[in-house]
Amino acid sequence: MTKLWGGRFKERTATDVEAYTQSISYDAALYAQDIRGSQAHARMLARQGVLTDEEAKQLVAGLDRIRSDIESGQFVWKPELEDVHMNIESRLTELVGDVGKKLHTGRSRNDQVALDFRLFVSDRLRVWRKLVVALVGVFLKRAREQQATLLPGCTHMQPAQPVSLAQHLLAYAWMFTRDAGRLADCERRVRISPLGAAALAGTTYPLDPASVAEELGMYGTFDNSMDAVSDRDFVIESLFCASTIMMHLSRFCEEIIYWANPSFGFVRLPDAYSTGSSIMPQKKNPDVAELMRGKVGRVYGDLTAMLTILKGLPLTYNRDLQEDKEPFLDADATVTASLSLMAGQLDALTFEAQRMHHALGLGFLNATELADYLVGKGIPFREAHHITGRAVALAEERGVRLEELPLADLDALCDRIGEDVYTVLNYDAAVARRNTSGGTGPVAVAAQMDKLERWLADNA
Repeated sequence: MTKLWGGRFKERTATDVEAYTQSISYDAALYAQDIRGSQAHARMLARQGVLTDEEAKQLVAGLDRIRSDIESGQFVWKPELEDVHMNIESRLTELVGDVGKKLHTGRSRNDQVALDFRLFVSDRLRVWRKLVVALVGVFLKRAREQQATLLPGCTHMQPAQPVSLAQHLLAYAWMFTRDAGRLADCERRVRISPLGAAALAGTTYPLDPASVAEELGMYGTFDNSMDAVSDRDFVIESLFCASTIMMHLSRFCEEIIYWANPSFGFVRLPDAYSTGSSIMPQKKNPDVAELMRGKVGRVYGDLTAMLTILKGLPLTYNRDLQEDKEPFLDADATVTASLSLMAGQLDALTFEAQRMHHALGLGFLNATELADYLVGKGIPFREAHHITGRAVALAEERGVRLEELPLADLDALCDRIGEDVYTVLNYDAAVARRNTSGGTGPVAVAAQMDKLERWLADNA
């Protein structure tokens, strides 16, 4: 078969080279963006007088036919044509004749593939963002249901202070709002048109790249043709966003895995998001959470792959850049599935409030309350901290909770401790007092939820 670029070649490409260099096995995913870009290019060529209006209409109609054939499964992809662009252009010429050969006027595969991939990545970032926003909505929904539920808040994975489950869930909601913001910010840099750069130096044809960008809903055009065809930092930035999303998902997966262990018993896993053991009948494994935690590594790998591909490339286009598609496609499949699955899993989780409340008594989570109580009695904080530490040691020695120490024992440690200390040591009271902005108290949590509701309305 004669290649579309084969004019100066006398011998055909070796079969194993064709197999090694083809990209159609994965870049066929970009067909819709390639067709949209080509149709916009054809219309612009007509407006600029490079093609006639009739020629542009034929090209646009032929490309519509190809899109229909692809989506109905009738299109025959030919590996020997290397990529999505040449497959579509070759078929277009079969359909509309020699006018199909005019479509490529004023452009190169270099700016064509850059345009297609930018549109594709931008489209996928918008999908990710919708899924992130939906997940924030599920976190908020579950937080509203759990405002009265308390559990141990941890530092160093050790019991620290009592917090509301709503506050804990909202912490993740806020993480994902930042992910949504990063995606929106990234997408504005991704959706910039390189068309008109041609191979690297621009073109002599009187093109109007701005009108193509406007038709395609892009935010502008490139300022430098060499940068336009060789830039792939938009893929790196998108994969960084993907990696951060997956990292946040993994952190919550880690919590689910701990909490589902009967030693914690803080959640019951939904059957639909769990699996069993082939040998141990009692097992109910958090496989979705575990796999999601594991898939973070492959997305990190996708980011590392792109950084490595680009780090040694001189200007401008190099064939290495063909390797930019698979890392992104892999990350896209992983992020899309993970966000959707996490939303479903979180919505179906059962929180065990009694187990969480029981755990409050393990680890002296109200010790800070006693220290703050002593400060309120006029004792310097460092001294109050020392007295409280002695009280914890005494309770630990006796095998009781801090609030179970008799008043006489507490008074022996500090004569300013009175009967009112037991009100302070109450876990619900400890949480209720913490209403500084962003805190775990009910007033502060309610303010967070109201703010998130407004954020969801603004980002719907």
